[in-house]
This record gives sequence, structure tokens and C-alpha cells, in this order.
Amino acid sequence: MLILDENYPESQVLRLRDWGIHVRVIGVELAQSGIKDDNLLPHLHRLSRPTLLTRDQDFFRAGLSHAKYCLVWLNVAEIRAAFFTRRFLSHPLFDTQAKRMGKVARVHPRGVHFWQLGERTLQATRWRDE
Repeated sequence: MLILDENYPESQVLRLRDWGIHVRVIGVELAQSGIKDDNLLPHLHRLSRPTLLTRDQDFFRAGLSHAKYCLVWLNVAEIRAAFFTRRFLSHPLFDTQAKRMGKVARVHPRGVHFWQLGERTLQATRWRDE
């Protein structure tokens, strides 16, 4: 299940849907609008293996990694959010729900930095086409 934080630009939500990527948006299809970060994580625990994509860097902390979800901070321009979401989801390290679980990731134009549950060091990977 792909979940977009309510700070994800609406135009980019529509672009993902045009590409056939099924997403749910916080404050529209899930949870109430304006839900605080502290209340969002318990909500994720009740869902089936969600991946939360957000533009909020507060979610990029190793201590937030959990086996039941994935957190992704999109550290990119608003108008590129959908492009980098699709790029992240097609990367061989993150292209299935199972591969994403337990990760807290930062997506940026040069690649992805991420923490994996149970690992102590920040890991990094570049985009496949670079």
C-alpha cells in the first residue's frame, strides 16, 4: 500500500494515478486532515505493509525504522515528486513491498540514502541509469 502524506502536491498525485500507480492520500482517503506526525506512525501500524511517501524531512530518522512499514522522504522539488516516486519504486532495492519494509529512506536526485532495520550504518545507492 502506497500512502502519500498530505504535503504531497495534488498535481503529482494525479500524475502517479495517470501512470497507473495506486496511491492513497492522508487527509483524503486515510486518517484525518492535519494529523500530527506522532499520531501518523501508530496509524501506519494498523495498515498492511504501507510505504509512506512524504516531503517532510522529520521522517528521515534511523530510529523510526520498523518491520511493518517503510518511510520515504522525497528530498526533491515539488514538481518532480511523482517522477522520483516512480523512480524509487522501480529501483531493484525497493521495487517490492517486501524489499521496502524496515527501511527509512531519503530520495534525492543522485540516488537514495536509507537506514535498514537492524543495520547501524546509513546506506546509499545511486539510480540505475547513472
